[in-house]
Amino acid sequence: MDRRDFIKTGLVTAAAPALILADIKTIKRSRKPVAISTWNHGINANEEAMKVLRSEGSALDAVEAGVKISEADPTIQSVGFGGRPDRDGHVTLDACIMDSQGNAGSVAYLQDIKHPISVARKVMEETDHVMLAGNGAKNFAISHGFKEENLLTEKSRTAWLKWKKNMSKKNDLAPNDDHDTISLLAQDLDGNMAGACTTSGLAFKIPGRVGDSPIIGAGLYVDNEVGAAGATGRGEEVIKAAGSFLIVELMRQGHAPQIACEEALGRTVNRHDGNPEFQIAYIALRKDGEIGVAAIRKGFKYALSSDDKNELYPVKGIIN
Repeated sequence: MDRRDFIKTGLVTAAAPALILADIKTIKRSRKPVAISTWNHGINANEEAMKVLRSEGSALDAVEAGVKISEADPTIQSVGFGGRPDRDGHVTLDACIMDSQGNAGSVAYLQDIKHPISVARKVMEETDHVMLAGNGAKNFAISHGFKEENLLTEKSRTAWLKWKKNMSKKNDLAPNDDHDTISLLAQDLDGNMAGACTTSGLAFKIPGRVGDSPIIGAGLYVDNEVGAAGATGRGEEVIKAAGSFLIVELMRQGHAPQIACEEALGRTVNRHDGNPEFQIAYIALRKDGEIGVAAIRKGFKYALSSDDKNELYPVKGIIN
């Protein structure tokens, strides 16, 4: 090869990275961000998440920003500030978050901190742990600049006092099954996925109770090669099924997200002789953007934001 040919080859080689980057940029801009979440308040959560995604932000930033809207809304009595308290009148919060690299963080039985999802992210990014609980989680949050504040609103306090007045010894250990946990899954312009799940748990629960929401693989699971899944409903049953992990693994095996959600629920329904007296719902988002949603009973709704739409959809139960 003479000097002239060498120079020509070098120019082509030097230009190659620019061409590759141009192609990546084109692919990136052709992707459509997606956010899917549970329940009516998922609409506002999705809206906030999509602001991040449309600004080329990460899926991780998007899911955190989205569920913080629910955590800060005192009218939502199943999440964060204004959540219904436990049997002793204390608002206790559970949350977890998972990124596209398989990293995860969570907090359980956290009190007096408005945004448990952000504390969970700090656990993920600032420690080599996955979960912190109780006073340990609270002290960790305060040491990282989180503000301690009273989360019990007058509305939730009134509901608690009414429950205390009307409860009997017979139902003392059977707390109200009213708990609209928010799970939010997102995919960003790079195709990366993340998820967040946060709740105040069962209303008037036994102090110390922890549900599925802070448990990786139960309330939430993300595998960036396959997809993500999140749960809402009776946490004890979701834990027993390792529900979100099961759905992602079924998708890995080639099942459509819808089939995966229905199969996960079906196993729980079968364990309760075909007619469980509780609600569970799952949402799933596959890597290619296809979604799946299923609930045991009617009444569940999910919010889906894609393209320029952000809409709420009702779901028929698999048993009624």
